[in-house]
Amino acid sequence: MANLKEIRNRISSVSSTMQITSAMKMVSAAKLKKAQDAITAMRPYADKLTELLQSLSATLDADSGSKFSTQREVKNVLIVPITSNRGLCGAFNTNIIKQTQNLISNVYADKKVSVVAIGKKANDTFAKQNIVIANKSEVFDDLTFDNVAEIAEMLMEKFVTGEFDKIEIVYNKFKNAATQIVMTEQFLPIVPVEGEVDNNADYIFEPSKIEIVEQLIPKSLKTQLFKGIRDSFASEHGARMTAMHKATDNATELRDQLKLTYNKARQAAITNEILEIVGGAEALNN
Repeated sequence: MANLKEIRNRISSVSSTMQITSAMKMVSAAKLKKAQDAITAMRPYADKLTELLQSLSATLDADSGSKFSTQREVKNVLIVPITSNRGLCGAFNTNIIKQTQNLISNVYADKKVSVVAIGKKANDTFAKQNIVIANKSEVFDDLTFDNVAEIAEMLMEKFVTGEFDKIEIVYNKFKNAATQIVMTEQFLPIVPVEGEVDNNADYIFEPSKIEIVEQLIPKSLKTQLFKGIRDSFASEHGARMTAMHKATDNATELRDQLKLTYNKARQAAITNEILEIVGGAEALNN
């Protein structure tokens, strides 16, 4: 059994860790509220914009399609994994890295795959494979639509110029503080409309449908990427809050076990001392 000093040191260490994890949990909870409100407010707008774009696109002739919907033979693929810049958030980053690696190794095994990393954890992992062509981790320092739009414009340019034939984003979709869903979305080319779209809606178009679509597509793509990063940002704080909550509970349980061990060891030491004193007294009497 460890001596009393070692146990006291461990109790002190665990208590300090518990204070840190508890503080991180409260900080993440505060940040989560703001991030959750932001993504909740944004989703209806993003969904309606996509719905409007699909409705307009479905009414256009095939030969008037956008340069962003061009279907080419897939040879070069660009994957955009969205992770966090910091750890201590459970399996949040690991799930994204695993999914991205699955795309690289299995889905696009016979293609040339490159990565634009959003998040330091993704960049650190895939830079070792020499497939990262750009690191945009600094976007989390000032997460605004304009900063994300610059990344989206870069991706659109790489697709239009033919540098890449397909672009996909991988991120965690926020469901609640304890649940994040790993999503793989095709960014470019634009996914064709599935099913029937209501073309009988009474709309008056000014300017023409084609002009509206040409303006809506870049805006929709920027919004799609911004929504993915916002989702990931909220998921990160939810995952970190949950992880720190579990870490605090585990630290509390370990501290209680150490205190029990310490009390048992101290009681055993006291009992041994009493026995030695009694034994010594008996020896003197004899």
